[in-house]
Amino acid sequence: MLLRHIHFPNVVPYSVASALQETYVSRFLASKRPSTPTSPSPPAPPPHIITAEFSPVYTCGRREVGTVSAEQQEYLCANGQAQFVEAMRGGQTTFHGPGQLVAYPIIDLRTHRLTPRDYVCLLEKSLIATCARFGIKAMTTEHTGVWTTPDDKIAAIGVHMRRHVTSHGVGLNVNTDLWWFDRIVACGLEGKRATSFQKESVAGKSVREVATVFVQEFGERLGLDAVEEEEVELENLGIRSGD
Repeated sequence: MLLRHIHFPNVVPYSVASALQETYVSRFLASKRPSTPTSPSPPAPPPHIITAEFSPVYTCGRREVGTVSAEQQEYLCANGQAQFVEAMRGGQTTFHGPGQLVAYPIIDLRTHRLTPRDYVCLLEKSLIATCARFGIKAMTTEHTGVWTTPDDKIAAIGVHMRRHVTSHGVGLNVNTDLWWFDRIVACGLEGKRATSFQKESVAGKSVREVATVFVQEFGERLGLDAVEEEEVELENLGIRSGD
């Protein structure tokens, strides 16, 4: 079975990757629909993973939807430099922006005989292995995500599942401007810091380079045979870069 890797080569708004993700999730859900003689269900798609860099955006998890005040949202948007979005993923408020790898796997957990906890562990192990490929020793702690020390978080994990179909995923800091994280209590954890490849003395790596490695590590752990890559430009989706 192939893993389809869809990569945005340029920085895109959160809404663009989110909309493409929902398109693939809808196809997975449609394949689960009971077939009838007049309306057979479509075949299940292969596993997909979307990778991208977002323009600056703060997203809150589903538990915080409706709880972030207008004043706090205005502060986070930093005079129009960033957006604020309510997401359906797990986890609390975090930042996505240029220099950070965002990866959204869309798979059917039942197809791969994974429990939700198995899936989160798979993401953690894929992130740790990706960091190791670039000489960074990373680990898990009692807190969600992947860390270089008990206080320094290099990758966030926030997922959503609908009828065992996954969406959302991970954010791995490559050369992200960590100032953005200083403006929030990242993932609700007081006294913790964000770190990145660059801060861990691994400079000069592109998000595209790290994305390729992460997708390889993820696909191997999922037991897939190969990766089929495709780059997607905004123009091909009928979306302007300013949308």
